[in-house]
Amino acid sequence: MTLSTPQRKAKQLRYAVAASSVLLFLGIAKAQSAPLAPPTTQTQVIPRRTRLIMKDGSFQLVLSYKVSGSVVYYRSAERSGETEDVPLALVDLPATEAWARDHVAAQTPDRPVLSPGLAKEEADRAARTPEVVPDLRLPEEDSVLALDTFSGSPELVPLAQDGGDLNKETAHNTLKLAINPAASPHHILNIRGERADIQLHAATPTFYVRIGEDDEGDAGSGAITVDTHGATGRDTPSGGSDASGYVLARLNVLGDSRVLNSFRIAALGVKHQPDVIELKTAEVPGGHWMQLTPLQPLEPGDYALVEVLSDHEVNLGVWDFGVHPDAKENDEAIHPEPKRPVTLERRSHE
Repeated sequence: MTLSTPQRKAKQLRYAVAASSVLLFLGIAKAQSAPLAPPTTQTQVIPRRTRLIMKDGSFQLVLSYKVSGSVVYYRSAERSGETEDVPLALVDLPATEAWARDHVAAQTPDRPVLSPGLAKEEADRAARTPEVVPDLRLPEEDSVLALDTFSGSPELVPLAQDGGDLNKETAHNTLKLAINPAASPHHILNIRGERADIQLHAATPTFYVRIGEDDEGDAGSGAITVDTHGATGRDTPSGGSDASGYVLARLNVLGDSRVLNSFRIAALGVKHQPDVIELKTAEVPGGHWMQLTPLQPLEPGDYALVEVLSDHEVNLGVWDFGVHPDAKENDEAIHPEPKRPVTLERRSHE
């Protein structure tokens, strides 16, 4: 039977509708049978060290802080992330937030230079905070740090000075002790605790020691932090003499403390001494830091970085640490911060 033109068009339309329905059904079935996409994982936020600035101009180094009512709770960067608190009335929050903004901006060297004066200021800052590995710079707030590796990533770990009557401090203090070159090895310092608070993971860490005074780097920040309900004060970071030498001494555990034995200063570089690891010394470009590299890998155990002041004197203010590859990560570790690209926004004309 021959169909008329209107009948043919109607039949073609029914076929098209039927085909569309089949394709739609297949698409829905495929979507329903497809596996669900895995949930998006959130990037872990690594704590950043910043300053909690007090109204008298002093400050505390913190990993993080939060305001709750009339109290500011913070995690101390100097005491292994311990939670402490200070009355809000003592804290200058606007200055704290302003310092954080300026500090982050200052670590972005690719931003436009606005004036020759600013360019000189940035060059001075870069010399005080040199880059030791890509995107990881030495900070302004510490005097001695170790370049460690944790889970395959580099990080800087601040070392606190300890010994004798010294409380743990991040500043560089000196307690001189004369060593009799003719005496046999003997105990010269007991350090409290069977194990150091700081545990490194790399067998060949690199150490960085600040040289000289850096008062200009902390101008206006205050030299001493006041008492803040249990939080101890800290000196403005200072460095040692560029004439000093340094060695690593292995500590022996005795009871509930670790013991530092004397060694022959005159034999350094000449004769091997048990429990003494000598260091290769190099000045970091810029003249504000000294780099110290062990001449041999460090076995698991506890050590002290010892400053040799002269051919017969050492500094009893040592920097103690341990080396244990399986130790947890140090809370106060400083991680690389990739440079952020500079973006310029178009401003509308009013």
